[in-house]
Amino acid sequence: MNTRRLLHILPVLALAGLGGPGAAAQSVTLTASHPNVVSFWNDVANRTVLAQIPTATTPEEQRPSFVHDPATVHLAIYDAVVAIEGRYRPYAVRPIAPAAGASTEAAIGAAAHGVLRALFPNRGEVYLPAYDQRMATIPDGAAKAMGVALGAEVAAGIVRLRTNDGRTVALQPYASGTAPGQFRAANPNPIFRHFPAIRPFAVNSLDQFRAPPPPALASAAYAVAFNEVRVLGGAVSTTRTAEQLEIARFHTEPPPSFVTRNFSRLAASTPDVAEAARLMAMVTVSFADAVGTCFETKYDYATWRPQTAIPMAADDGNDATQADMAWAPALPTPNHPEYPAAHSCTSGALGQALRHALGTPDVTFSLDSRITGTTRSYAGADAFNQENRMARIAGGMHFQFSAIAGEEIGQRVADWVATHHFGRQ
Repeated sequence: MNTRRLLHILPVLALAGLGGPGAAAQSVTLTASHPNVVSFWNDVANRTVLAQIPTATTPEEQRPSFVHDPATVHLAIYDAVVAIEGRYRPYAVRPIAPAAGASTEAAIGAAAHGVLRALFPNRGEVYLPAYDQRMATIPDGAAKAMGVALGAEVAAGIVRLRTNDGRTVALQPYASGTAPGQFRAANPNPIFRHFPAIRPFAVNSLDQFRAPPPPALASAAYAVAFNEVRVLGGAVSTTRTAEQLEIARFHTEPPPSFVTRNFSRLAASTPDVAEAARLMAMVTVSFADAVGTCFETKYDYATWRPQTAIPMAADDGNDATQADMAWAPALPTPNHPEYPAAHSCTSGALGQALRHALGTPDVTFSLDSRITGTTRSYAGADAFNQENRMARIAGGMHFQFSAIAGEEIGQRVADWVATHHFGRQ
């Protein structure tokens, strides 16, 4: 298995001075210092997706996805921008509406609004005031009208492309396994089971980059990982430090709020709107397809979590593991199968997508968490990579081989996305 280090960047960044393709890699300090029209609509889209509205008439309203729905919005923004400004190849839609002289800001607004209105017609109280207020700042005239027409056409094209994306799949109550190594769900409805049914944006299929099988229960590799999490990740541990537990807590903020908030910083990373649009499209598409791949792998293998494996170790056929009936994880375990680690799938995808977008792995960046109310900074991707692995182990949620497999999934998906989309014209 490829265990190469990944670039992991979720946070604030500045793109100025990066240069174009072929430019020598250079050190970059990431700061969110350039709010722009892309970051504005990114925030509106995130608020719309996460809004709690009782009426739900579309598949997206019935099963909103903080993973897929922002990506749909950003693809419309991206195709609208490149139709006017060029520079990069469109993702899918080449509008017939005139582009020369069209307002880029109006096109972005119309593209984002068009997608949100189609996906979330009953959440207009979130995005309609934002649309009216932002569009009112653009002078009336031919440029604005042309931008609106172009953006609306792009939005319609992207929405058609994503219609019936698979999220409406009917889910029956989950039947947990009973044999050693099989996942035991905390209830009949483990989370994100529908993700493997949602059509990907870029990869050919969600099993294209499925991880290889995890180590066999009787293997030495399984025993090493088992004993690591047993010692370090239990509710009672004599080896875990207070700092390690705090780091584990830092990384347990629910993904919808953690991801959308930190992604917002990416959108505000550059005053160049075309670069911001490309960055967000590349990151969100890589993220969505990595998550889909990750959960396709998870539910295909359906392996047990440490909270099941350690108390039941007497049944695993491995003489190097020891059952501890009183063992419990230090932090709550998410209700979905263990292998691979979803946090690692996403961090791998995000880091690799940013590496492709920015042209350098040499970054300094920060993340914040509402669980701990703190911000952590990382001097390079390897530092965050190591911390992310340790956090999942110290929290008692994952084996290390799952983190490694997840990183590789994310990395391979992001490589595919960058190879097949968002390149220069």
